[in-house]
Amino acid sequence: MKFKSLYRYLLVAGVLLTAAAGCKKDPNNPGTEYAPNMYLPVGYEPYKQEKANPINPMGLTMRLPVAGTVARRNYKTSFGNADSASVDLMVYNIPADSISIAERVLKNPVPLNEKSLAEGKVLYDRYCQHCHGASGAGDGKVGAMYKGVPNYASDAYKNLNEGHIFHVITHGKARMWPHGSQINPEERWKIVHYVQKLQKGA
Repeated sequence: MKFKSLYRYLLVAGVLLTAAAGCKKDPNNPGTEYAPNMYLPVGYEPYKQEKANPINPMGLTMRLPVAGTVARRNYKTSFGNADSASVDLMVYNIPADSISIAERVLKNPVPLNEKSLAEGKVLYDRYCQHCHGASGAGDGKVGAMYKGVPNYASDAYKNLNEGHIFHVITHGKARMWPHGSQINPEERWKIVHYVQKLQKGA
């Protein structure tokens, strides 16, 4: 019994000493890592600095922007002359899985007129027609092979509002891939105008 008690005390003391030895004063030092190769990447991650990169200056992985680079979040445009006509189109923080929020709060800031509709058609032909077809019937050449591309004028899709359409163009949905990186927000809103025209079978 005495031996078991002594063993217990030694085990507790060993655990406490190990814990104390693992604690460092530097809060940024995680201490000794067990099997770090299981969670640290072998390659260099562009947005992390886990180890020095021997190729880049100062061992940095993430590079500084090119001189003169304009931040995308500062992209603003104006529609009309009123103070409220200035819209920051690059700020879009609605998560991909929150399409219902987009349906409720998003309104198209681009005025609907012949010019914006014509530009929307050009953009639609460039980015969408190959799947959705010229009339939005889901009969594009890629759509014919890919299957499952909807008809905008069908009962299930003809009443989808502008926020829903913009969100889907941005983040994608089901088999449709996101296009937020290829099409800027102003262009997406112009496509929305043209898609809504196709919803009416026009």
